[in-house]
Amino acid sequence: MIYLETRDLLSPVHLISYSGCLVQALVMYSYVCSELSFLAVMAYDRYVAICRPLQYHSVMSKQRLIKLVCFSWSTPFCIIGTNICLTSRLKLCSPYIARLFCVNWIIVTLACFPAETMANSIVAYITILLYVSLGVFIVWSYIFLIKTCVNSIENRAKFMQTCVPHLLSLITFLFTLLVDVMNMRFSSKQIPLPLKNFVAIEFLVIPPIMNPLIYGFKLTKIRNKLSKKVYLMAPNVGLHAARDEVLQAEMALV
Repeated sequence: MIYLETRDLLSPVHLISYSGCLVQALVMYSYVCSELSFLAVMAYDRYVAICRPLQYHSVMSKQRLIKLVCFSWSTPFCIIGTNICLTSRLKLCSPYIARLFCVNWIIVTLACFPAETMANSIVAYITILLYVSLGVFIVWSYIFLIKTCVNSIENRAKFMQTCVPHLLSLITFLFTLLVDVMNMRFSSKQIPLPLKNFVAIEFLVIPPIMNPLIYGFKLTKIRNKLSKKVYLMAPNVGLHAARDEVLQAEMALV
């Protein structure tokens, strides 16, 4: 069995089997691509809701939503699975991966015979082109939505209520992903190792933490419960508020 050396924070032995490394890369890449697919579906949903409100329930039916969700999960898994299968046939000449987790393209660069990686390169560029196209579709849909909502107060309110959380989620995801790519491409040896490790995993940590907050604060019930807890945790604030209410009541009686 072939083992690869990684910088695993949780394990005293920084080794992972070749098959385990490929499975890890499959899970990581599938997560990233499915996240982008879901963001594209959400952008299309917002476009239909604001630009074609009368047709929304017929266009975004329950059956279509189920198909879109299944497509957003299965397609990335199949595409990334193809990339991983092509990588699994390569013979590696180095066991060291300078990352906390396995990255498919770094595994490919460890191949003994670069000529054998041509198929990997072609499929990888097709995958990149496909998901860049999804990103362009998301940007185009929001440009169109902004143009549509500018002249209507009702549409502006809809945009602020439903699209701004999605935009924040999209920006958070793309920013963290871009930072990771830039770190992988232009990382300097002068950067401290703990900072490198954080940058390597932040796209897996920050979006899942931020998304519930972004979408949760939009929901009135959650926002009210959080406000009540903050109110109870600040006794001085509550005391001042109660005193102000008493003063206002006395002034009303006068």
